[in-house]
Amino acid sequence: MTSVLLYLHGFNSSPGSAKAQQMAAWVSEHRPDIEMIIPAQPNTPAAAWAAIAHSIEAARGRYGAQLRLGAVGSSLGGFMATRVAEHHGCRAALINPAVRPHELLQDYLGPQTNPYTDERYELLPAHMDELRALAVPVTAPERLWILQQQEDEVLDYRKALDEYRFARLSLECGGNHAFVGFERYPAQIVRFLGL
Repeated sequence: MTSVLLYLHGFNSSPGSAKAQQMAAWVSEHRPDIEMIIPAQPNTPAAAWAAIAHSIEAARGRYGAQLRLGAVGSSLGGFMATRVAEHHGCRAALINPAVRPHELLQDYLGPQTNPYTDERYELLPAHMDELRALAVPVTAPERLWILQQQEDEVLDYRKALDEYRFARLSLECGGNHAFVGFERYPAQIVRFLGL
């Protein structure tokens, strides 16, 4: 089997985000047998999902039945990683995951600039429809591990507790949306993903 770890960044983020790089550094040092994929997702939901799906299909093309897939997603990436877990039957670790992002991102409609890439684009009501269409019910919560910090200033952590109520949960007091101290978790995440 060939292990592939798919890391999905959040809204207005990039593969250069701190957690993505911490995860990649840990994998490179401790588990170089794992192929880590951090797709650069376009800024709009349907295009982002298409990029994620393409990355998975490319890995399937390389490894076929030998592919062992695991996903990690932060914020909006957690929403996408939930979809990956449901569509591909793999495990996923979700870090401060976005719940019902079609409601959450209503406040962000209009001109946007991705601070990592400097790309400018407009977030439109049609993109909220795309997010609604991408949502999937959680049918196998045992495949999910939620890492949540209560002082997340962007997302209400209680929504994640409700949405993923039967999943494995690590809830920490304090912290923030970036997830303070994430470097404590890569080894445990890889073990949970079964990679």
